[in-house]
Amino acid sequence: MARHEAISGHEARAMSAMKVLHVIPGIAPRYGGPSLAVLEICRRLAASGTEPLIASTDADGKGRLPVTLEQPVDYQGVPTIFFRRQWSEAFKYSRPLAKWLSGCVADFDAVHIHAIYSHASIAAAAAARRAGVPYVVRPLGSLNPWARRHKPARKFVFWHAGVRRMLRGAAAIHYTSLAEQQQAEAALDLPRGVVIPLGIDIAAAEGGATDTSRQNDQGDYVLALGRLHPVKGLDLLIDVFVDVVRREQLSWKLKLVGDGSPDYVESLKRRVRQRSAEDLVEFAGWLDGSDKESVLRGASLLAMPSHQENFGLSMFEALGRGIPVLVSDRIDWAGEVAAAGAGWQSALDRRCLGEALASALASRTERTARGKAGERLVRARFAWPVITTRLEQLYQEIASARGGR
Repeated sequence: MARHEAISGHEARAMSAMKVLHVIPGIAPRYGGPSLAVLEICRRLAASGTEPLIASTDADGKGRLPVTLEQPVDYQGVPTIFFRRQWSEAFKYSRPLAKWLSGCVADFDAVHIHAIYSHASIAAAAAARRAGVPYVVRPLGSLNPWARRHKPARKFVFWHAGVRRMLRGAAAIHYTSLAEQQQAEAALDLPRGVVIPLGIDIAAAEGGATDTSRQNDQGDYVLALGRLHPVKGLDLLIDVFVDVVRREQLSWKLKLVGDGSPDYVESLKRRVRQRSAEDLVEFAGWLDGSDKESVLRGASLLAMPSHQENFGLSMFEALGRGIPVLVSDRIDWAGEVAAAGAGWQSALDRRCLGEALASALASRTERTARGKAGERLVRARFAWPVITTRLEQLYQEIASARGGR
């Protein structure tokens, strides 16, 4: 931040825009909700007067993003600086990123770290502590019970290599649901938690088609949108969907829109072939921009039978467009969605999910009513202006607690 000899550091900060560094291991579209969320967070902060900068690696699965390295660029409308991922898709190690963080983190008023089990996150926290810059950690659901049980040996190593110290040294831990906070704090005795949901673009959602107008040349379909990963419960969804449409003799289809590890995606396709259900289940691959918007607006129901979701961005994107949802009771916001009458909630087993899906597919009138309830819920609680203000207040509070610079 710019200084002036005639004024104190505290006064200078008050007179100029707050500078916030956002650090995330990878930001390629294939990484799903976290990448989309940090980009939109930064767009909203910039529009509100904060100066954000994203620092990330060029990781894109086994490939790399075609981006300029080690100098700020405009990436999807957000100032971003990329560094070479040198090894490990899981850990995304980047010595150039760590070196840059050590030299430049002091130029920021606050740091917001997105993800925890990554070299970028550990390096950002360490650099911020050395420079005395307060930082916020968003764990992305990684501290919930299901996530902690997944690949525990690797996470044990990361925990002792820097994750524990990162969390203990944070000025705040940013959860996107109360359930995520409660589960993490109960298990790990973590301090300074704050719950701020992600926002939904109400303007983009406005004008969405109602369920009765979703009659297109593709017919009615259930949509599963996001990263294809075992946590999403897609194997169960495929089986249940095929069972229901065949038993009820329905003309519905299931669209899986997203990408994931090749082995896992192939396992899902093999499951469809084994059920001879190629005519019922479509793998659309990764879609974004207008293609994603079109397939989202065309859906009559969004399904998210996940084993764990601390937020579930596509669930709220659907609700904001008047599309009802079918969600598992393992999703942190599922209870609020059900209480608002915005969809169907189910236990994560074949019988219960089948009953809920059959009920959802049976009545267009009921889907329309629940979709409209979802629109009301999103507008009341998840509009971006409200979320942006809360994030800015958080940054200001932790920067003020740090004292003048």
